[in-house]
This record gives sequence, C-alpha cells and structure tokens, in this order.
Amino acid sequence: MSELEQALATIARGADEIIKREDLAERLKSGRPLRIKAGFDPTAPDLHLGHTVLLNKMRQFQDLGHQVIFLIGDFTGMIGDPTGKNVTRKPLTREDVLANAETYAEQVYKVLDREKTELRFNSEWFGQMSAADMIKLAAQHTVARMLERDDFTKRYAAQQPIAIHEFLYPLVQGYDSVALKADVELGGTDQKFNLLMGRALQEHHGQPPQIVLTMPLLEGLDGVNKMSKSLGNYIGIDEPAIDMVTKTMKIGDELMWRWFELLSFDLSLDELARMKSDIASGALNPRDAKLRLARELATRFHGAAAAEQAIAGWHAVVRGEGDTSLLPQTELPVPAEGLRLAALLTAAGLTASNSEASRKLKERAVRIDAEVVEDAQRSFEPGFEGVLQVGKRNFARVKLVQA
Repeated sequence: MSELEQALATIARGADEIIKREDLAERLKSGRPLRIKAGFDPTAPDLHLGHTVLLNKMRQFQDLGHQVIFLIGDFTGMIGDPTGKNVTRKPLTREDVLANAETYAEQVYKVLDREKTELRFNSEWFGQMSAADMIKLAAQHTVARMLERDDFTKRYAAQQPIAIHEFLYPLVQGYDSVALKADVELGGTDQKFNLLMGRALQEHHGQPPQIVLTMPLLEGLDGVNKMSKSLGNYIGIDEPAIDMVTKTMKIGDELMWRWFELLSFDLSLDELARMKSDIASGALNPRDAKLRLARELATRFHGAAAAEQAIAGWHAVVRGEGDTSLLPQTELPVPAEGLRLAALLTAAGLTASNSEASRKLKERAVRIDAEVVEDAQRSFEPGFEGVLQVGKRNFARVKLVQA
C-alpha cells in the first residue's frame, strides 16, 4: 500500500461519508499541509467521548502532517444550533459562551497536539461584521434551500415555529470555512447540510470548495441513543479513571466494536478483525477485549499509572483479585445518626432510588466489602469505610463523614 493509500485509509477509518474523496486524494498528492477545520459550539462546559470522535479524526490528520483548526463557535453559540431540534433553541449569553469555551480549550489538548493545533474563535470575523455585511451573507441563500434541511422541513410541516435567526446558523457556520480557507471540514452526520453550506459559500467567494468528512454519532452506554449528558449515557473525558473503566466494562459486546473503531488509536482495523475472529472462535474472552479498550481510554485521559490503578481496582471488586484499597475513595456526608443501607446505596449513586436499593437487597445483589448483605434496616454512621457493590459492576469505595 502506497503512502497516499495509507493516508486515505487512515482518514476514512470510521468515517460515514467523504464528499469529493477524489479531491481529497488530489490535495494530499500536492504535499501541502491541508487546513482541517472542525467547529464546536461551547453549549456545555464538559466534553464526553462522543465529542472525541471528531477530535480523534483531527488528531489523525495532525499525525499525517496537516494543520488542524479547532474552531470555538463563540459567535454561533449565541445563535444556538437548530440541528435536530423541534423547538427554537435558547441562545446562550456571552458570559456562558466564554466560560464554556475556556473549559473546552483545556480539555481538547487531551486528544490534540497542542503545538500543532490552531485555536480560533469565530467572533474574530463575525465581531467585525456590520449589519449590512450580515444581510449580504443572508442574500446568498434562499428560504426554499433552507427548508430542504430535514429538521426545518419537519418543523415547518408540523407548523412549529422557526425563528429567523435559526436560518442564519448554517450560513454563519459555512462562512467560517471561507474565513479560515478550509480544505477539509469535519462534522457529525447530523451536520451535513451545514458542512455543504461551507462548500457553496467558498465557491461563491472564489475558493476551492472544502472536502466534507462526516463522522457517525457515537452511541452512548445504552447502545441505542447518541451519547448525551442529558440522557446520562455518557463518559466525560474529565471523569476519574476508575469511572471510565467501570462504565466501559458495562457496554454491550456489539457496541464495543463500534467504540474500538471510532475511539481507539492502538488497534488497526486488521487487528480488530483478528480480535473479532479470536472471540468468535473462543480463543479470546470479550471481557478481555473490553478491558483493553477501557485501559486505552483511561490511559489517554489520565496516564498509564492511573489507568493501571483503575484496572487493578476493577479486578479487585468484580473478580475478587487484588486490593480494593486501590480504588479511589469518595467521602459521603451523612447525618450524625447515620443512614440506612438503602438510602446509603442511593446516596452513593449505585441505585436510582431507595425502592430500587430495597429490591436489590432482596435479590441478594448487594455486597459490602465482598460480603452479601440483606438487612435494609442496617445503619451506617460517620466513620464507616468500605466498598459498596450492587450487582457485579456497580461499586464505590466510600468513607462516611458527618454532614
């Protein structure tokens, strides 16, 4: 395989679609470092693994020698991206946007090479635009074209309101590509309309239109829905290593392969194929493959030492192999008179409610320091330390302190 073919294979890994792949090949042949753009609206302060699908692809471009532009949409964030929304999204305040943007910038360098990343804010050019400039930009597209967008079409058909400023969002995102002279823009599959807008506006301004590369939306821990903080099916990249490990170990076997393809740097597609074959033949336990993924993710965001400690802690609790003191300890404030066990399990985040905790106790699914307990009335006072466990994979090492 030639160097160009290897580069194209790396870029295509996990991608849903590459629009004008032949143009990408031609630009790669030129030997010129390409300008790779991806925009992120700072609508929430924390990033999760779903966000890193794009970041990982950006890192691959960096490793191939290209210039990556991490664009923070501090201007577009104040409009509110209407993608996938059936109601008008509430715009963020300038203060919210700036606070979230600062947090974003700190987190992205856990994936991207800081020295090879161009960090930009789209207020750099939109902040200089006059009202006349914005009207001129708006004149470059029609309402009919905007209504071709799936979410706008559905809202219009359902007689749900569409605010005028929402029509501006795709134009503004597209103009970012003009301002940055992007060769390639990355985005989720739900962003395809906006990404193509960038191509149209670049042509209008006499620039070579960018290649569009869309990445799939990563399914969350439930294996069904897009990873989302609002659905609670996510792993945040700032979460402790032990939480990354334990949550990754809970995902289904089928989802594991999807995560390997989109999140792993360590395994090639050929190695993944061999791993699948080994599991199918019984030569490899799916649990061990999943541990490899959990170790890689924890190492990327917390370092090798923290990852190994987390893996050892997981083994200690789930498999009864090792020292549970390796687990990080969480202090839980409780009243001086203590908490009954069901309430304690809920306070520790191991059950959603006291009634669920009571059910788990009746099922003999609750352990304290590896011993099964059934007494729901047992009380735990400040000073108690131990490992609480519900089922095989939900556990926490806690120390109770007086509230």
